[in-house]
This record gives sequence, C-alpha cells and structure tokens, in this order.
Amino acid sequence: MVGGESFIGHLRAYLRFCRLEKGLSANSQDAYVRDLTRFGEFLGQRPVAAADLNLLRSYVDHLQRNGLANRSIARQVSALRGFFGFLVEEGQLRADPSELLRAPRIGSSLPKYLDLPAVDRLIDTPDQQSKIHVRDRAMLHLLYAAGLRVSELISIRVADVDEEAGTVRVTGKGNKQRLVPIGRAAIQAIANYKNTQRAQILKGRMSPFLFVTARGSAMTRQGFWKLLRGHGRNAGLFKSISPHVLRHTFATHLLDRGADLRSVQAMLGHADIGTTEIYTHVMRSRLKQVVDSHHPRARESRKASPRTGVTQP
Repeated sequence: MVGGESFIGHLRAYLRFCRLEKGLSANSQDAYVRDLTRFGEFLGQRPVAAADLNLLRSYVDHLQRNGLANRSIARQVSALRGFFGFLVEEGQLRADPSELLRAPRIGSSLPKYLDLPAVDRLIDTPDQQSKIHVRDRAMLHLLYAAGLRVSELISIRVADVDEEAGTVRVTGKGNKQRLVPIGRAAIQAIANYKNTQRAQILKGRMSPFLFVTARGSAMTRQGFWKLLRGHGRNAGLFKSISPHVLRHTFATHLLDRGADLRSVQAMLGHADIGTTEIYTHVMRSRLKQVVDSHHPRARESRKASPRTGVTQP
C-alpha cells in the first residue's frame, strides 16, 4: 500500500509544483510518480516526518537487494532529494533527511550509435509502396536529421516544419522550444509523406500532428518503439535499437565531422553542456583508435635506439 494520507497529500502538492513551477514534461512527471510511489509503498503508514537518513539508507539498501540497477537507484535518490527539498521549502519539514543520502556510483558508459551505412540501411528499410511505411520513413529521417527525443518527434505538428527554411520547431523538456535545421533528404521525405499519404491515413479526420495513425490520433511512444524495432530487425541491426540510439548517432556524426560542442548542445536541447560532453568521450575513443592504428610509434611494434634513432629489427 502507498504511504498514508500525509504522504499522498505531500506527493500531490509536489507534483503540482513540478508541473506549474518547474514546467516539467509529462514524461518527467510520470517518472517522479513511479519513483516516489515506490518510496511511499516502502514508507507504509509511517508519516513523512518519520523519514530520517537511516530510513532512506534502508530504502536504498532495499532497492539494491531487489536487483534495481545503480542508474535507476540514482534516479530514485534524485527524486527523493527534490521531494524532501520541496517539503522543507514549504515548511512541512524542519530538516531535509535526504541531504546526506548518497547515490550509488554509476560507471560511465558510452552511448551506442550507428555508423552511416547502418543509418542508410535503416532509413531505406520501410517499403515505399505502403502509405504507413512512407510515414515511417519520414519519421526515421526526421529523428536522425534533428536528433530528437521520441517524445519530441511524436509531438511535432504540421505547422512546426518550415520546408522553405529547412527547419523544424521542437518542443522539448519543460516546454522549451528550439529551432533545429534539417537537411534536404528529411525535408523531401516529410513532404512526400505529407502530400501523398497523410490524408489517406487520416481518412477525412483532422489532426494538427504531423505523424498520425490509422485511428486519426498522433503517433504514440509505444507505437513508434514498435515500428522502430521492426524496421531495425529488418535492417539487420542490434536488438537494443531505440530512438535514443539515433539521437546519439546524430550527435556523434556531427562532432565526427567537425561540429562544435555548443552547436550540438543547442540542437539537442541540453540545458547543461555537461550532458552533451559525453559525446566527446566517443570522439576521444575514436581518436585513440586512429592513433593506435596509424601512428608509427603508438604500439611500439618497432623500437629505435635512443642514441642513434636507428630502427632496430
């Protein structure tokens, strides 16, 4: 059972604050609901004021014993800090019990990304004789061309795409908007879908959203995940392909071809450049491979005499 009346009331107030004051997206709010509801179940009928540092540490231990990944636990800790910090600011608690709560260490993992032939293979997979696949191809083109989150992709409206300027207006986290340039291939794919197949899919219904389903509604996150997995499988790509892999691919390919980090940050919609800097790890890893492969002294396969500089056999 979720925590008592005190907890539920505080949770509702915090979620209202997140929605109205912080401007968090619906997806972020859903994540807070899941994480804090889980804590409420652990709290049981104890009042929120009974939550001290020892109780919170017991909760983290409980999550670890139940096999939750460190990254997920770290997200739970972050949610708790936001929740208890809010209660202190509102005068509901005198002290923040989460202030000294430590999250587990998370190993830095490099994002997965596709090489260019794999991207081409994925985008070319949808059958252009099918009106649904014409839509799918336009979605894949735009996802890669603009580095969008899946929630941003499915929220694109017809009016958001400026074909003449070659841009798309994107509504990201916290309802913040950004203008992202997209290439000619994506513009052509979108125009082909919009001018030939979108009306057939809608069958006389009206929708402001660019990418629609046979029911006349906007494409859903789950629906896009399903079609992406199907096209990825047909293209022979790895099983764990996700919309975020194409977002990572977008950023990696731009940096690989000389784009500066600030520009990539702006196009991805990252508030903090530190979030974008993970892609520099990818670039460093690739540069190291280049040096190891091509620099004559990188692998010390041949050794020169320190006195004469003559290569020794």
